[in-house]
Amino acid sequence: MAPGLPNSVEIVEVGPREGFQFEGMGDPRRIALADKLRLIEALAHTGLRRIQVVSFVSPRAVPQMADAEAICAALKPPAGVAFTGIYLNDRGLERALAAPNITIVPELVLSASEAFARRNQRRDFAQEIAMQRTMAQIYADRGLVLDTANIMAAFGSNMEPEIPLATVLEKIAALVGIAAETGSAIRTVNLADTMGWANPALVRRTVRAVRDRWPELRIGLHLHDTRGLGIANVYAALEEGVDRFDTGLGGLGGCPFAGNKGAAGNVSTEEVLFLCRELGIATGVDIGALIACARLAEEIVGHPLPSKLITSSWERAA
Repeated sequence: MAPGLPNSVEIVEVGPREGFQFEGMGDPRRIALADKLRLIEALAHTGLRRIQVVSFVSPRAVPQMADAEAICAALKPPAGVAFTGIYLNDRGLERALAAPNITIVPELVLSASEAFARRNQRRDFAQEIAMQRTMAQIYADRGLVLDTANIMAAFGSNMEPEIPLATVLEKIAALVGIAAETGSAIRTVNLADTMGWANPALVRRTVRAVRDRWPELRIGLHLHDTRGLGIANVYAALEEGVDRFDTGLGGLGGCPFAGNKGAAGNVSTEEVLFLCRELGIATGVDIGALIACARLAEEIVGHPLPSKLITSSWERAA
């Protein structure tokens, strides 16, 4: 039996990080530092509590993130708002630890698709496990409690016909084990639909399988709208009691290494907020302010974004 709709959900905004990262692929133009900061500052006053702002990755692979340290140096997070970044190896983590104004989220990452891991991280599964052990030890050495696991390509891959559910559970178990080796305990697992293959039935089946095996874990989802099922997948997850979602304002985002050229990006933040409002689920985010940010993002990237609420009315008549 599904647990039913949650009373509230946590929205993690990933647009400034994943959205701008994606915009930079195959385009010689760079989004100006001042524009990035302008959007992040606006987002920080919408009621969002966590905003991903940078990736600590190779600027050769992701040119749009070449100014990660400059962004961090210029940030002034308001009280109660955490600016975070991502790091997929020890070098990225060390850069994040040295950067100002960034909240470190002690987390590990594995891909359920080894083919994708080879393409995205240039590591096979054994190398990935070794890297996660290295990162777990860095957290431990810094006195940081490792508590989050992320599984990329948890619902499918463009590079394989299917990702068995057993493989997803195997990868979660590996990260749970690595955390335990350093005396930590995974408390949240985020499942990413990196290439947009999820559907509502698969979301339900996966969430239930994870919950059956690890009932103590909080489950979050990072959903893409590549094939138009993003908001349907959010609704299915809400009905399963999922209360944490990564979203991108305006529908910004997507994975630049997933082979989905021209595809829609993350499920739109404002559309998820609107769905939650209509269902009576609290988010703590001002939807009007968020839509204004989405319009600003559209202005900055210089092309239409896929969100329907940028141009459509969302308020009911008085």
